[in-house]
Amino acid sequence: MKSILLGSALSALALTMVPATASAQMGMDKTRGVVTLAPTVEKTVPAVVSIRVTTRNTRPQSRFQPRSREGGSAGSGVIIDAREGHILTNHHVIENADEVVITLDDGRKFDAQIVGSDEKTDIALLKIDATRLTELKFADSDDVKVGDYVIAIGNPFGVGLTVTTGIVSALDRFGLSAENYENFIQTDASINPGNSGGALVNSKGELIGINTAIISRSGTSAGVGFAVPVDMAQKVMEQLLEYGEVRRGRIGVSIQNVTPELAEALDLNVTKGALISEVSDGSPADLAGLESGDVVTAFNREPIESSRDLRNAVGFVPLGKTSKITFERDGRKKTVNIDIEALPKSERASTSRGADNDDDASSSDAFRGATLMDIPDGLNPAGGDDGVVVSRVEPGSAAAEAGLRRGDIIRGVSRKEISDLDDFTAMTEDEDDVIAMTVQRGRQQIFVAVE
Repeated sequence: MKSILLGSALSALALTMVPATASAQMGMDKTRGVVTLAPTVEKTVPAVVSIRVTTRNTRPQSRFQPRSREGGSAGSGVIIDAREGHILTNHHVIENADEVVITLDDGRKFDAQIVGSDEKTDIALLKIDATRLTELKFADSDDVKVGDYVIAIGNPFGVGLTVTTGIVSALDRFGLSAENYENFIQTDASINPGNSGGALVNSKGELIGINTAIISRSGTSAGVGFAVPVDMAQKVMEQLLEYGEVRRGRIGVSIQNVTPELAEALDLNVTKGALISEVSDGSPADLAGLESGDVVTAFNREPIESSRDLRNAVGFVPLGKTSKITFERDGRKKTVNIDIEALPKSERASTSRGADNDDDASSSDAFRGATLMDIPDGLNPAGGDDGVVVSRVEPGSAAAEAGLRRGDIIRGVSRKEISDLDDFTAMTEDEDDVIAMTVQRGRQQIFVAVE
């Protein structure tokens, strides 16, 4: 299985409509006696454009869009502001472009200016100087539901603007990239290379997403396509218009999902949210009074059900703006104001050096499949020398199932700090239930629940 960003194709203009099964959301054309989506198609297709990208200089070859001297690729875009000539598309469609040419549904061609582009969401904003444009209205992302009838419009394989239909197959999909900001709409509407940046609209002709990627073994549509929802695209667009880039924020916490095991081990009263495993000294979270073990359940009054929800929410808040964060601690809910600080352009992940053998350790012991030892002299891990090192994890053991890794440093048990192996043993030897451990992995701190 592979995921594919949908960029390359030839260019041409034609209009094709894939026949669709009758649905309650379609209308009856009494004159012709047929059930049809033609009225919706006729008002939405003019707002979708074909994009031709030319790269004159030699570039490194991309996995999704091969580049060469005088090379080119094609994709799609959506006009979202007719007066200003603004067009949304994908970052990977126009990445490294020397020239971007827009072809409208009526055949007119325009050179496009790149206003800005954001790789983390795969959204880009273009601008053309043109009149008599048609724009698409944004739908309310909160109103989109699984099962809604949808229409995908784009330029697959460069054959020309094409309409396909399907339903919303799932919401809140993620996992195509661990580093990106993802919250995809999944659809079974046929999407193929060249559809990148095109429109996913509802039966009213409102834009609900920007088509971005597919999962396919063959590289063509297998009925599993993904679109960036318009609320995320709109937030990116606003920052691109203001700054020419997305300036992401942070509050200074390490977070993870609440799992049933962690909820039991940490005696949490919530089953969803973003569990804070570490708070950076002097960060906005620290100044707001947040602590390790707190569970964030809302941000700016929007529910937070996972660590990814909080990361996405914070990442799009304008820098310097004060937000409201709601969290639970010891069964009590609290809401406080919190500032947003700039996320560094480059955050380097550091990994700790695990001990290669037990000879450097003063002692060692086993805990539910993990071999532990005191921190060896000379290791000098970030965070100090208090704690124990995981030197080995038995495959299939409880420790392995919980996610412990060789090189992890256990800093605490049941939210209490430990100094060495003796401390660890004293706090765990009579425990038969799930045990919550505070684990440092590189420069990140997380909770791990071991049964």
